[in-house]
Amino acid sequence: MADRPVVVVARPVPAAGLDLLRERFEVRIGLDEVGGAAAIVADPTVPVGPELLDAAGPSLKVVANFAVGYDNVDLDACRERGVLVTNTPDVLTNATAELAVTLMLAAARRLGEAERIVRRGAWSGWAPEQLLGRELAGATVGIVGLGRIGSRVAALLRGFGCRVIHASRSGGDLPLADLVAESDFVTLHAPLSDQTRHLVNADLLARFKPGSILVNTARGGLVDTRALVTALREGPLAAAGLDVYESEPQVPPELVELENVVLAPHIGSATRTARDGMARLAAENVVAILEGGQSLTPVG
Repeated sequence: MADRPVVVVARPVPAAGLDLLRERFEVRIGLDEVGGAAAIVADPTVPVGPELLDAAGPSLKVVANFAVGYDNVDLDACRERGVLVTNTPDVLTNATAELAVTLMLAAARRLGEAERIVRRGAWSGWAPEQLLGRELAGATVGIVGLGRIGSRVAALLRGFGCRVIHASRSGGDLPLADLVAESDFVTLHAPLSDQTRHLVNADLLARFKPGSILVNTARGGLVDTRALVTALREGPLAAAGLDVYESEPQVPPELVELENVVLAPHIGSATRTARDGMARLAAENVVAILEGGQSLTPVG
């Protein structure tokens, strides 16, 4: 048993993956004893760069990221050391897409404001002009990034009778600046990279349709937070629904103070089905590489 390959799991993942790893390998939880590891199971909170890779040493064969995004992983540093990198696509697509639509509805119907009124005992009864929002039905929704999750959002929106348009790296229906000018809702599903960081900045926000709503379930770094706060205070945005932030888990107090923002704590993939699938796929990647040399879902 002592000579089994070591797999370091940065933070405990669901048993669907952890049990699979423990059947075959020596599993260590936490990064305190990463030396000699053959595999590291990381997640979006774990920076995987030269320091961690060198601490693991030459035995390291794979970094299995417990996420579909991998902006926390230094791909060049892994490549230089011959370390394969994997992620967990597909298994969290539906959960994240459903949350994006949930945030559209919650922001449009001012659900956060409404709940706070009820919770603090300030509701005095039904009133004709109270908390008037907008409907998703008949709206134009602009999807930025029509990959797996963006495509699933588009499919879900068909049931609401929306007009769906998109922009992506491979093209799209129209340029991004034109998309935001036409859209009642804009939902972000692009990966975070040097090219997409602050994709939504002050200049782009100024092009948004007056009264529109921004939703972000992708990565916080896609949006310039300071510019977003200004757009929510002064227009053109009417509201936003956010599941991700630039400096997680810190959420800027300027955002917290705004009534027209629905805030969620990065729960896009937080369903039992999705998280079990992610854990299982991360573990299967480790098994495939350590026992066969090839990954199931490689990145980089």
